[in-house]
Amino acid sequence: MCDMGGLDNLIANTAYLQARKSSEGDLRELQKRRKSLSLPPTDVCRKELKDNITPDYESICVQQPIGRRLFGDFLVTVPEYEVAQNFLDELCDWELEEAATKEQMLETIVSKRFKGNAEAQLPFLSSDLSTSLKGAQGKELQQLVQRAKEETNAFLMDGPFQDFQNSMFYDRFLQWKAFERQPITQKYFYEFRVLGKGGFGEVCAIQVKNTGQMYACKKLDKKRLKTKNGEKMALLEKEILEKVHSPFVVSLAYAYETKSHLCLVMSLMNGGDLKFHIYNVGEKGLEMKRVIFYSAQICCGILHLHSLKILYRDMKPENVLLDDDGNCRLSDLGLAVKVKEGTPINHKAGTNGYMAPEILKDECYSYPVDWFAMGCSVYEMIAGQTPFKDLKEKVTKEEVRRRTLEEEVVFNHPNFTPEAKSICSLFLAKNPEQRLGSRSNDDDPRKHHFFKSINFQRLEAGMVDPPFVPDPSVVYAKDIADIADFSEVRGVDFDEKDMKFFKRFATGAVPISWQKEIIDTGLFDELNDPRRQSCGRYLNSSGERKSGVCSII
Repeated sequence: MCDMGGLDNLIANTAYLQARKSSEGDLRELQKRRKSLSLPPTDVCRKELKDNITPDYESICVQQPIGRRLFGDFLVTVPEYEVAQNFLDELCDWELEEAATKEQMLETIVSKRFKGNAEAQLPFLSSDLSTSLKGAQGKELQQLVQRAKEETNAFLMDGPFQDFQNSMFYDRFLQWKAFERQPITQKYFYEFRVLGKGGFGEVCAIQVKNTGQMYACKKLDKKRLKTKNGEKMALLEKEILEKVHSPFVVSLAYAYETKSHLCLVMSLMNGGDLKFHIYNVGEKGLEMKRVIFYSAQICCGILHLHSLKILYRDMKPENVLLDDDGNCRLSDLGLAVKVKEGTPINHKAGTNGYMAPEILKDECYSYPVDWFAMGCSVYEMIAGQTPFKDLKEKVTKEEVRRRTLEEEVVFNHPNFTPEAKSICSLFLAKNPEQRLGSRSNDDDPRKHHFFKSINFQRLEAGMVDPPFVPDPSVVYAKDIADIADFSEVRGVDFDEKDMKFFKRFATGAVPISWQKEIIDTGLFDELNDPRRQSCGRYLNSSGERKSGVCSII
């Protein structure tokens, strides 16, 4: 007899994997769709947007990928400005260079820019700094180079940035901002198989029609949200995700609504979660080189959240996802909370077995709870079990609580190195003031000798190869039949207050993520090509052709 559930799963997986690979036919369809796209007219954008965008250098020229790209294109047109940008590029390469050749590279930069009759001097630097750089060595030289970097950035923020705002490059930036701000609906995407589910709805794979970019879409059932009073938590997660821009935390790309759902479109992580890899691939636990690599990336992710005054509160291997290349990101920020000065946090949140003693004792807590959960996770990656409970051990929550509060961690697994024992012990300190990451204002876990093999600057720049790459032909998700369907919520009506909430939630594209997608998928270069023939008219979200600002469908 035919297994219809298995057949459904096979069909769904095949369509999903095909979308990820992008066949020749898919590329033809993508090219066909792109031919109908044009940037909005410059005069329309200037009129509608120029006064609505704050002229902030950091936001436009550093944080936003399209703004940064166009500002760089503008600097090339003015020799003095181009020299400044080239100098910053040289310093960036130096900062990311391997230790063995780093000193030699710095000497080359200094000789080129400052010594003798250097042909590529920097006239915008203060004379005393230029003079000091000529004879400096060692740490003094590095400090002076950092000062030169600061003065160069200050120079670019002044005259060059003002000139940029009066150039055709800024007009092009406004065109892209108008493009970015178009309404987003479900017609913008193709939808594929369900990947999992949460408390308020399912997560499915989707693809942007005009770029081919794949994402995960978290669909929150509006009626279920209202019934369970989940609106505030959903909005908080969305607002936190909007703030986060780190290669080690999932990114939010779009927030939109359908008739029945609120949708969060985020990074698609095809490699499965760390819990799956710990327990379902080979022997329990991971190789030490993988543990070190993932732990380093997780630390960077947690530190990024903390720098934004965000407390994660749900650090565990199940919430750490791998991408196609084997890099990991923190996910599921549903329990995250903003840390506000003078406002204590004391309500219980987290997962049993990963919660810090201060949470279990109903005390006020802060950032140290994330580092305790980090210690539990490092331990689990190595030993294939959490510090206070074996995977298959049947114990009550009360017993796990007692062990967490009273017992010291035991390192029986043979894979624990002295460095691994040390970092776990420090993360798992019962007293939050003695916990690694919290012992002082500059207590950085990345400095621990457990990470001696990691160059964190290169890691954050994406220049360190992961020790494991997921199989691209495997779908690391439960079978569709194993993902339970939600029952329909009946008898719920929406009022004006609900409609205002939905509107506040559905804000469309998130600028930094959207711009990165546009550049990475080639649409930026395609629409910027001066040889490209414009369609002359623009598409709104329903597919109708009209004049004015266009919408991507």
